Amino acid sequence: MKTFVKDIMVTEFDTIRSDETVEKAIQMILNGKIRETGDKTISLMVLDKVMMFVGIITMADILYHLRPAFLNYGISGEHVSWDEQFDIAMKNLKEKEVRQLMSINIVGASVDEHLMVILDRMVKNKYHRLPVLKGGRPIGIVYLSDIYFHFFS
Repeated sequence: MKTFVKDIMVTEFDTIRSDETVEKAIQMILNGKIRETGDKTISLMVLDKVMMFVGIITMADILYHLRPAFLNYGISGEHVSWDEQFDIAMKNLKEKEVRQLMSINIVGASVDEHLMVILDRMVKNKYHRLPVLKGGRPIGIVYLSDIYFHFFS
């Protein structure tokens, strides 16, 4: 049985620069690859100008920032014109840069870590994916769904 990160990590993954627009990230996720497990990629690894890993932007990050800011203050929004608010929120979202929405301080994995160690880290912290890094650059990614597929298929 394959038991190390290097044995199951996905080496073909999408990246985006931190200074790209969120609109580009939206399109890349919409057209994401379907992996062997049948799962579709819903995240992009974010790189800086010298191709170093700086974060991840996910479908959830984008959807979170699509919501109008007033919802962050506990206002119900029951008496709001949602069509108008949606158009404004969408326009504002698409104009932002990836760096403004991406998740940072991401915990990575190394190729020689045992899969059970990675599984433990992911489950305890509710991570859905871990970038595999070497010298600060992404060389792969491990998805929780791929670990599940590997163990049970």
